[in-house]
Amino acid sequence: MAKNSQPIAKRCKALGISPAVMGYAKKTTTRNASTNNFRKKQSEYALQLKEKQKMKFIYGVLERQFHGYYEEAARRQGITGANLIELLERRLDNVVFRLGYAQTRRDARQLVNHAHFTVNGKKVNIPSYRVKAGDVIEVRERSRQSEKFAKLTAADAPLVTLPGWLARDAQNPLKGTVERLPERSDLDFEVQEHLIVELYSK
Repeated sequence: MAKNSQPIAKRCKALGISPAVMGYAKKTTTRNASTNNFRKKQSEYALQLKEKQKMKFIYGVLERQFHGYYEEAARRQGITGANLIELLERRLDNVVFRLGYAQTRRDARQLVNHAHFTVNGKKVNIPSYRVKAGDVIEVRERSRQSEKFAKLTAADAPLVTLPGWLARDAQNPLKGTVERLPERSDLDFEVQEHLIVELYSK
């Protein structure tokens, strides 16, 4: 399986993303810190490409798969950019990350690959699996004793700010529900998705 192994902090800086969006709240970089002020004004194409690279990097999706998401978004009714965001947000690895079961999307992909989660009671080990409204995502019973998941139910468990389309069971924090489909307003980062649409529309 191909994967993106670029340095997180360096890539975030290049794309104008806060490392916190990627789950790396404490990562920083001072490499070439003074060069930004001397960069030339970017062309329209460069801005479009940067937005595409940003989205691919955030969700950990490579070009072929990302283009597939775009083509599906374009075929659907509604606004293509909003459709694209919805499709990416509905990935199971993203849902696991957004529910607070993993510190990063990269970590979430690995946990899903290792079959630590069920969707509606059935084991799913495909990170790109697309959830739908009403789906119940739960940590598998056999995985709950591991240190990674046990700390999520401890008294000092980290607080998680959930997006409006997801909910966690108050009695069972290792069980989450897709309350509705995600919307653009649910994003926790800034993106100009229309630039991506313009890029692919050429």
